[in-house]
Amino acid sequence: MARDIEPAAPEEFGLVQVWWGDGKGKTTAALGMAMRAVGHGYRVHLLQLMKGGAASVESVRGEYNAIAALPGFSYENAGHYGWHAMNDGSADADHEREARAGLDRARDLVAAAGEADLDAPLDPEGSPEDGVNMLVVDELLYAADRGLVSPGEVVELVESKPESLELVLTGSHTRPEYLLDHADLVTRVAKEKHPIDAGQRARKGTEF
Repeated sequence: MARDIEPAAPEEFGLVQVWWGDGKGKTTAALGMAMRAVGHGYRVHLLQLMKGGAASVESVRGEYNAIAALPGFSYENAGHYGWHAMNDGSADADHEREARAGLDRARDLVAAAGEADLDAPLDPEGSPEDGVNMLVVDELLYAADRGLVSPGEVVELVESKPESLELVLTGSHTRPEYLLDHADLVTRVAKEKHPIDAGQRARKGTEF
């Protein structure tokens, strides 16, 4: 039975989660978990890297509209049009610039959480600079895998995390060995079969 959402402070947040693999569902899983947290009155922010749009994907993703309708959930996109190292008309230097800006933004949000009182309920309408209980940095591991940011910088971000912040990192088809000793949860999303291999383009409502 549903009930009204009241701002609350989580009692057991503070872990580092890593979602990687060549299967579809890393971002989807993180968003589902974020929605669950928001349903308990916790403050969540989604920061997306690498996802700046492409010819087969609309710039306004379905999750953005859904997030805007949920109290306590906010998002921002630090991606660049196209995809790094692909012949899609985008410049790799632009991808690197945007990825580094995204990492800097993640650092600022982690630092802001460290300044906030995460043991007290946070204002669902407040800015993420006022603190969040869960920060999802989507596709950061892809940026590290492609050399747009360094693995060491990702580790530094994790190590700077305040104790009560739940930090969720996604991306990369390559196992992030550099994070295994720093993460509390590591999930590999493995592909058995994917319609993209048969030429299916990204579909509205499932991929964006």
